[in-house]
Amino acid sequence: MFDTGNTGFMLVATSLVMLMTPGLAFFYGGLVGRKNVLSIMIQSFVSMGITTVLWFAVGYSLCFSGDIGGIIGNLDHAFLSGVAIDDVFGSGQNNIPLLVFIAYQMMFAIITPALITGAFTNRVTFKAYLIFLVVWLLFVYFPFVHMVWGGGILAQWGVLDFAGGIVVHAIAGMAALASVFFVGKRKVVEHGPHSIPLVALGTGLLWFGWYGFNAGSELQVDQITALAFLNTDVAASFAGVTWLILAWTIEKKPKFVGLLTGAVAGLATITPAAGFVSTSSAVIIGIASGVICYFAVAMKNKLNWDDALDVWGVHGVGGILGTIALGLFGSTAVNAAGADGLLFGGADFFFKEVVAVVIASVYAFGFTWAALAVINKITPVRTSDLEEASLDESLHGEQAYIEGI
Repeated sequence: MFDTGNTGFMLVATSLVMLMTPGLAFFYGGLVGRKNVLSIMIQSFVSMGITTVLWFAVGYSLCFSGDIGGIIGNLDHAFLSGVAIDDVFGSGQNNIPLLVFIAYQMMFAIITPALITGAFTNRVTFKAYLIFLVVWLLFVYFPFVHMVWGGGILAQWGVLDFAGGIVVHAIAGMAALASVFFVGKRKVVEHGPHSIPLVALGTGLLWFGWYGFNAGSELQVDQITALAFLNTDVAASFAGVTWLILAWTIEKKPKFVGLLTGAVAGLATITPAAGFVSTSSAVIIGIASGVICYFAVAMKNKLNWDDALDVWGVHGVGGILGTIALGLFGSTAVNAAGADGLLFGGADFFFKEVVAVVIASVYAFGFTWAALAVINKITPVRTSDLEEASLDESLHGEQAYIEGI
């Protein structure tokens, strides 16, 4: 009944995507100061628990069961009701267990809200974050999964997103920007990353996991799986080198953090297009990502937006850029299940991709701002000045590094 090769591959891909969330925790943890390491890392790790509970309860059903107005699913499979151990996902001879698909999609749900946390690091209370995590998944992430991947209105319109340019990076990045504006700037200024080796470890885990993120999104093993795998590495490499060259030229030093950040920007940017464009197009997308995301971060710094870990400039701008790039470079000669982009005569498809990512970005920004305003009436969103000086101790009663030991 099940294709064992595809099933084995998807179990590995699921594990790789799961590994990305601890990787994100290390990436963010290295970028903050010594006294705030645990507070940022727990925000990623707690998503692994809370999001799993929510996914089991209602998330999978709202994303992939039924359809209400093209916006959201129904609750027919709440608590995985009606899902049997031998249920099949797929068609023909490429079937995998439905349970594997459920687990794979759950890993995407876990990491997406965790991405946002890098923007408001050091200044959001843990209680407010937990409420925000649940609300944002219910009203932003789950609807867009359904609309794009669950047969909803955007899918019906012909919008494509191979592995999450709209569904993951654009909405998380724009939510991050809204949270930056709502919460305001840090009052305790940190002087750069406390551990660049931790940032490097996190980048390595993210890059490794991204093969499961992108190649796994084909949901079987075929030539498109291989294409997405290769395109992922190519785009990340070209983006990282491009960012490094820009930093070396403009900042007069070849910055290691710049190389790492550029690679992550390339990974985010290729995500929506990984299985729909040629490898030569992935090269162009990687270079464009390195340039555009670098200057997006520079603009953010010039405007004094306190997006602490550059979530908007890397994931938001990267996700939007990658979606637009798909609208340009998509080719049915590469993937018959895709669409022809603007460069191949598909002006209509290009228009749909641009409109979809704009709608998603505007909604994610607006809802996030409104949600934080409501949560702030329930419990303070922002930490006090005293707490901000050392969130690990003040909020969690723990320290990453104990002086003298």
